[in-house]
Order: sequence, then structure tokens, then C-alpha cells
Amino acid sequence: MVLKGVGNMRSRKRMIAKVTGFCFILPAMLVVLLLLLYPVMSSIFYSFTNKNLIKPAYSFVGFENYAKILTDPVFWAAFWTNIKWTAASLLGQLLVGFTGALALNRIRHAAGVYRTCLIIPWAFPSIVLAFSWKWILNGVSGFLPNFLVQVGLCATPPQFLSSAGLVFPTLVFVNIWFGAPLIMVNILSALQTVPKDQYEAAQLDGASAWQSFIHITVPHIRMVVGLLVVLRTIWVFNSFDIIYLITGGGPANLTQTVPIYAYNLGWGLKQLGRSSAVTVLLLLFLLVVCALYFRLLNRWEKEGE
Repeated sequence: MVLKGVGNMRSRKRMIAKVTGFCFILPAMLVVLLLLLYPVMSSIFYSFTNKNLIKPAYSFVGFENYAKILTDPVFWAAFWTNIKWTAASLLGQLLVGFTGALALNRIRHAAGVYRTCLIIPWAFPSIVLAFSWKWILNGVSGFLPNFLVQVGLCATPPQFLSSAGLVFPTLVFVNIWFGAPLIMVNILSALQTVPKDQYEAAQLDGASAWQSFIHITVPHIRMVVGLLVVLRTIWVFNSFDIIYLITGGGPANLTQTVPIYAYNLGWGLKQLGRSSAVTVLLLLFLLVVCALYFRLLNRWEKEGE
């Protein structure tokens, strides 16, 4: 009887602990539901309607919005631009961030100063960075175009933000400059967790620096790099502020991505139904991409066990 009473008391304490823990996380769950679930569900709902921001009345149209979008050449042009924007920006950020992390990992003096200086681009708000670069690259009074003319590298000021051949690479460069510091800091943190004795053992076995990098460094940090790729893919593909603030998707829609296309439909043409359908398609595409990413990450994790 005593053991039974003790068992009941322990069960009651565990139940109270679970209820208490649930009460603590309940406010956070409610905030997530309100800020995430409601917008997603409302977008899905409106994507099946002809909802217009000007007209209060609307009706269900089924998959009509999706059919119009998937047959719109402007949408596919924006989607292809989005793919190129994400791939080029992500590869550039990984290359610059990885190189910077490897360099900082070898610095022994004033490493914190260098790390702080290199993280500055990420510390500023996007609107500040966008307007700063827009002023620097302006083809009429911008600092960089006029500087290139003054030093004799160009006969006329390059039109970085209005030339069909320059505007997209210019925006990719700005995005790499903006996003590389975040990847650098995260990879640097992962590099500092690699056991030093493994490098020493590899040197004693006659391994080259490249072999140590491939067989020691890469296996230890690839999960961190993989998660960074997943997060940056979602972030860059959904990126709106830098492109919109610098070029607005122009010239002639050359830099228009899917988020800007959805914005122009929803807030420009006031067609909230079609705009919601675009966001739902964007969500489905990113879910598929993330599923493929996580499948690869799970394979890496099993290989590392």
C-alpha cells in the first residue's frame, strides 16, 4: 500500500510538471498560431476566390487563379529569375562566407575585431543598405560610376541599375555582400568545434592540408553548412526588400522575382485572390525543395553515425 501511494504521488507530480510546462509554452504557441497559421490559411482560402482589395464582395472561383498564373509568361519569367537569383546568391554567399571563415579560423590576434568588421553588412537594416547601394551605383550621380570614369576605366558612367546586362549581376553582388557574413560566422563557429588532435594525427600520418580539409573538416561541419543552405535558400528565394528597394523589379521586369510578382498583383493590381495563389505556389515549391534538402541531411547524418 505504501509503494502504491508513493507511485501515485510520483505520477501526480509528473502530471503536474507536464501541465505546468504546457502552460508555460501555451502563450508562445498561441502567438505562433496567430502570426503563422492564420496568414497561411487565409492565403489558401483567398487563392480560391476572386477577392479584390477595392471590392468588398467576392466569390469562389476554384482553381481559376492557379490556371491563370501557370499560363502567365510573366510568372514563369519571374520564377526563372528567382531560380537564378537564389542559385547565384547562395553559391556566392557560401564561397565568400566559407573562405572568410577559414581565414578567420587561422587568425590568432585581434580575431574579434576582424569578425566584428566583417559582420557589419548583416547588422544594418535592409532599407539602409539598399538605399546606400542605390546611391553608390546611380548612373548619373553615383559614386562608383563616376569614379570609374575619373580613373579612366570607363568612357561613360556604367548604368549598373538600368543596363540589361549589368543590373542582375549587380543585385547578386549586393546580396552576396549582404548575406555572406552570416554564413561566415556560423561556419567559423563550426570550425572551432573540430578537434585539433585529429589534425595533428593527420599530419603525423603524412596527410596534406587538402586531405585534412576533405576528410576531417568537411565531415565535421557539413551538417551546419547543410542547415545554412536550407535556411538561406528559403530566405533568398523569398527575398523581397533588396531587389524591390533598389530596382523595383526593373528595368522591364528583368529583376522581377516571384515575391515581387505577387506584390504587384496584390497591391498594384489589387487582385488579392491571384496574389494569394502565387504565394501558395511559392510555399509548395519551397516545401518540396526543403524536403529534398532534409532527405540529403538525414543521409549525411546516418553516414556520420
